[in-house]
Amino acid sequence: MRHSANANDNVITTANDSTSTELTAQGTPSRRSRGARARRRSAVWSVLGVLAEILITMAIVCALYLVWQMWWTGVQAEHTQVQTRQAASWNVPNGGSDGKVAQAQEGDPPTSTDPVAEGDLIAQIYIPRFGKGWVRNIVEGTTESELSLHGLGHYSTTQMPGAVGNFAIAGHRNGYGRPLGDVNLLQEGDPIVVRTKDYWYVYKYTSYKVVTPEHVEVIAANPENPSASPTKRMITLTTCEPAYSTATHRWISYGELAYWAKVSDGTPAELGVEDSAGTVTFTTEDDNSSSPIVALGTLEPIVMWTLIAYLVLYIAALVAWRYPLLRAIRAGERRRPEASIYGWVLRHQPGPLPIRLLLFALLMFAISAAIIQWACPWAAANIPMLQSMSNYAVG
Repeated sequence: MRHSANANDNVITTANDSTSTELTAQGTPSRRSRGARARRRSAVWSVLGVLAEILITMAIVCALYLVWQMWWTGVQAEHTQVQTRQAASWNVPNGGSDGKVAQAQEGDPPTSTDPVAEGDLIAQIYIPRFGKGWVRNIVEGTTESELSLHGLGHYSTTQMPGAVGNFAIAGHRNGYGRPLGDVNLLQEGDPIVVRTKDYWYVYKYTSYKVVTPEHVEVIAANPENPSASPTKRMITLTTCEPAYSTATHRWISYGELAYWAKVSDGTPAELGVEDSAGTVTFTTEDDNSSSPIVALGTLEPIVMWTLIAYLVLYIAALVAWRYPLLRAIRAGERRRPEASIYGWVLRHQPGPLPIRLLLFALLMFAISAAIIQWACPWAAANIPMLQSMSNYAVG
């Protein structure tokens, strides 16, 4: 160790090989050395802070993807189904407090023999166990496009509603409105009501089974004995199992026809609630009661109007206040902030703090809505791992 005096008699420089440290006369590090170490620590923490912000951003994007998958796809599916029902112009059954109960009819139920194309609306399905006013469309075909946007799909090789044999339909269990998300809640005897343009077919739930995908006999005309001719009028609901991970199996639910009725006669009693006075209130859904977001069906106008609001407020704040925070930092009145992605964006908004926070919130909201509207569908359609997880299809 060697010692040398410098211009400041209170400072001693010690050196050992290539390492040197400035000490005061009391043996503590000088302000210069403390400042250097502080700057090094500050740089390390700045890098770690930016990395943390990147990780937080990735987590937020993943959360937005889940919002898109679990909620927004359902909004879009419901929007499409409401439009389909309105375009079909089917007569609305008598409902409300003065509605009529459609009585069971005698004889064999009428069944449709008209040719249908893929995507055509063939029926609506009501399952009271799934909630008051629960209704979904049934369209011809079981492609991903049909199941993702149009409710449930009819296996084209199976029978039509009311016919002897098996009216088999498929639907998603999560995402896309999860039409069969609560299939595990069904109890023996629960009504499964199918409505075509002119007729009601009231089935009663009987049983379920879980099978692997290759067991196609579950949708045979006689699923109980595929080699024998059918004698029952059955309905089969097929969906994924398990619900929230890779679907290695299929959940199969069976029902049998209890009776049929005419739409012109009213609504089946199974879709109504009778009070003590004997008044029946029907729970069939009115398409006019859809929420505003379902009626909208897209986030494009929300993104557009949010950005317009942001630009108007940004220009107004720029004219009134310009950038007071940046001005204070450059003048040395405010300490120069640490490196931060979000901090940089916030600092470069004009106006006082409340205005900057509002502008920042508007910008983040617009970006989040744009991710849900455009980035998530693109990722689900083009990233192989997400393709297999989401079963997304553009319809």
